[in-house]
Amino acid sequence: MRIFLLAIFISFSLHGQAQKASLIKLDNLSREIETSRDQIQVYNFWATWCAPCVKELPFFEKVNADVKEVRVTLVSMDMDLDPNPEKVYKFIARKNIRSRVVILDEKDPNAWINKIDGEWNGALPATLVVNNKTGERRFVQKGLQEGELEKLIDEVK
Repeated sequence: MRIFLLAIFISFSLHGQAQKASLIKLDNLSREIETSRDQIQVYNFWATWCAPCVKELPFFEKVNADVKEVRVTLVSMDMDLDPNPEKVYKFIARKNIRSRVVILDEKDPNAWINKIDGEWNGALPATLVVNNKTGERRFVQKGLQEGELEKLIDEVK
Protein backbone atom coordinates (compact mmCIF):
# COMPACT_ATOMS: atom_id res chain seq x y z
CA MET A 1 0.00 0.00 0.00
CA ARG A 2 2.83 2.43 0.85
CA ILE A 3 4.54 1.79 -2.48
CA PHE A 4 1.25 2.41 -4.28
CA LEU A 5 0.71 5.72 -2.47
CA LEU A 6 4.32 6.74 -3.07
CA ALA A 7 3.93 5.98 -6.78
CA ILE A 8 0.79 8.11 -6.96
CA PHE A 9 2.53 10.96 -5.14
CA ILE A 10 5.58 10.84 -7.43
CA SER A 11 3.41 10.63 -10.53
CA PHE A 12 1.32 13.60 -9.41
CA SER A 13 4.42 15.58 -8.52
CA LEU A 14 6.06 14.98 -11.88
CA HIS A 15 2.95 15.62 -13.95
CA GLY A 16 1.55 18.41 -11.78
CA GLN A 17 4.53 20.71 -12.19
CA ALA A 18 3.84 23.52 -14.62
CA GLN A 19 6.72 25.51 -15.97
CA LYS A 20 7.64 28.90 -14.55
CA ALA A 21 7.22 32.11 -16.46
CA SER A 22 10.15 34.41 -17.02
CA LEU A 23 10.10 38.19 -17.07
CA ILE A 24 10.81 39.78 -20.44
CA LYS A 25 11.33 43.37 -21.54
CA LEU A 26 9.63 44.73 -24.64
CA ASP A 27 12.92 45.10 -26.54
CA ASN A 28 13.69 41.40 -26.10
CA LEU A 29 10.15 40.35 -27.00
CA SER A 30 10.17 42.57 -30.11
CA ARG A 31 13.51 41.17 -31.21
CA GLU A 32 12.20 37.64 -30.75
CA ILE A 33 9.03 38.38 -32.74
CA GLU A 34 11.02 39.84 -35.62
CA THR A 35 13.84 37.30 -35.81
CA SER A 36 12.42 33.87 -34.97
CA ARG A 37 12.46 31.97 -38.27
CA ASP A 38 12.39 28.30 -37.40
CA GLN A 39 8.66 28.02 -36.68
CA ILE A 40 5.44 29.94 -37.00
CA GLN A 41 5.19 32.02 -33.83
CA VAL A 42 1.93 32.59 -31.94
CA TYR A 43 1.96 35.29 -29.27
CA ASN A 44 -1.14 35.55 -27.12
CA PHE A 45 -1.37 38.67 -24.95
CA TRP A 46 -3.48 37.89 -21.90
CA ALA A 47 -3.92 38.48 -18.17
CA THR A 48 -5.07 36.33 -15.27
CA TRP A 49 -7.88 38.82 -14.50
CA CYS A 50 -9.24 38.77 -18.10
CA ALA A 51 -12.15 36.28 -18.39
CA PRO A 52 -12.08 36.08 -22.23
CA CYS A 53 -8.32 35.48 -22.03
CA VAL A 54 -8.72 32.58 -19.64
CA LYS A 55 -11.57 31.15 -21.72
CA GLU A 56 -9.41 30.91 -24.86
CA LEU A 57 -6.27 29.48 -23.20
CA PRO A 58 -7.28 25.86 -23.96
CA PHE A 59 -7.15 26.67 -27.71
CA PHE A 60 -3.52 27.78 -27.38
CA GLU A 61 -2.67 24.78 -25.22
CA LYS A 62 -4.15 22.45 -27.86
CA VAL A 63 -2.12 24.03 -30.69
CA ASN A 64 0.99 23.97 -28.52
CA ALA A 65 0.54 20.24 -27.87
CA ASP A 66 -0.64 19.16 -31.34
CA VAL A 67 1.04 21.38 -33.96
CA LYS A 68 4.81 20.88 -33.90
CA GLU A 69 5.61 23.53 -36.53
CA VAL A 70 4.10 26.25 -34.31
CA ARG A 71 5.60 27.80 -31.18
CA VAL A 72 3.06 29.25 -28.75
CA THR A 73 4.08 31.96 -26.30
CA LEU A 74 1.58 33.28 -23.78
CA VAL A 75 2.56 36.86 -22.89
CA SER A 76 1.14 37.81 -19.52
CA MET A 77 0.19 41.46 -19.13
CA ASP A 78 -0.34 41.18 -15.37
CA MET A 79 2.66 43.32 -14.34
CA ASP A 80 0.86 46.47 -15.47
CA LEU A 81 -1.74 46.24 -12.68
CA ASP A 82 0.06 44.04 -10.17
CA PRO A 83 3.87 44.02 -10.17
CA ASN A 84 4.01 40.69 -8.31
CA PRO A 85 4.61 37.82 -10.76
CA GLU A 86 3.71 35.25 -8.09
CA LYS A 87 0.04 35.52 -9.12
CA VAL A 88 0.98 34.45 -12.65
CA TYR A 89 3.15 31.58 -11.35
CA LYS A 90 0.25 30.28 -9.25
CA PHE A 91 -2.17 30.62 -12.17
CA ILE A 92 0.17 28.65 -14.46
CA ALA A 93 0.46 25.88 -11.87
CA ARG A 94 -3.27 25.80 -11.09
CA LYS A 95 -4.24 25.63 -14.78
CA ASN A 96 -1.32 23.29 -15.60
CA ILE A 97 -0.23 25.50 -18.50
CA ARG A 98 2.31 23.78 -20.76
CA SER A 99 2.81 26.52 -23.37
CA ARG A 100 5.75 28.86 -22.92
CA VAL A 101 4.75 31.78 -20.68
CA VAL A 102 6.54 35.10 -20.37
CA ILE A 103 5.53 38.06 -18.25
CA LEU A 104 5.95 41.39 -19.99
CA ASP A 105 7.94 43.49 -17.55
CA GLU A 106 6.70 46.92 -18.64
CA LYS A 107 4.64 49.35 -16.62
CA ASP A 108 3.16 51.83 -19.12
CA PRO A 109 1.15 50.07 -21.84
CA ASN A 110 0.47 53.32 -23.70
CA ALA A 111 4.20 53.66 -24.35
CA TRP A 112 4.59 50.32 -26.13
CA ILE A 113 1.26 48.82 -27.29
CA ASN A 114 1.60 50.13 -30.85
CA LYS A 115 5.11 48.65 -31.04
CA ILE A 116 3.54 45.18 -31.01
CA ASP A 117 1.05 46.15 -33.71
CA GLY A 118 0.03 49.60 -34.94
CA GLU A 119 -3.65 48.61 -34.94
CA TRP A 120 -3.70 47.44 -31.33
CA ASN A 121 -5.80 49.59 -29.02
CA GLY A 122 -4.61 47.69 -25.94
CA ALA A 123 -7.65 45.44 -25.55
CA LEU A 124 -7.13 41.93 -24.21
CA PRO A 125 -6.97 39.26 -25.32
CA ALA A 126 -4.92 39.90 -28.42
CA THR A 127 -3.07 37.43 -30.62
CA LEU A 128 -0.21 37.88 -33.05
CA VAL A 129 0.67 35.08 -35.48
CA VAL A 130 3.97 35.52 -37.33
CA ASN A 131 5.72 33.55 -40.05
CA ASN A 132 9.07 35.28 -40.60
CA LYS A 133 9.94 32.87 -43.42
CA THR A 134 7.06 34.20 -45.54
CA GLY A 135 6.78 37.65 -43.96
CA GLU A 136 3.11 37.01 -43.17
CA ARG A 137 1.51 38.28 -39.93
CA ARG A 138 -1.98 38.30 -38.52
CA PHE A 139 -3.10 40.29 -35.50
CA VAL A 140 -6.49 40.05 -33.80
CA GLN A 141 -7.68 41.80 -30.69
CA LYS A 142 -10.58 39.69 -29.49
CA GLY A 143 -11.22 36.41 -27.77
CA LEU A 144 -10.80 33.54 -30.20
CA GLN A 145 -13.39 30.83 -30.69
CA GLU A 146 -12.59 27.19 -31.32
CA GLY A 147 -10.91 26.73 -34.72
CA GLU A 148 -10.04 30.42 -35.24
CA LEU A 149 -6.44 30.06 -34.10
CA GLU A 150 -5.84 27.26 -36.58
CA LYS A 151 -7.30 29.45 -39.36
CA LEU A 152 -4.92 32.31 -38.46
CA ILE A 153 -2.00 29.88 -38.55
CA ASP A 154 -3.08 28.59 -41.97
CA GLU A 155 -3.28 32.18 -43.28
CA VAL A 156 0.41 32.81 -42.54
CA LYS A 157 1.77 29.53 -43.93
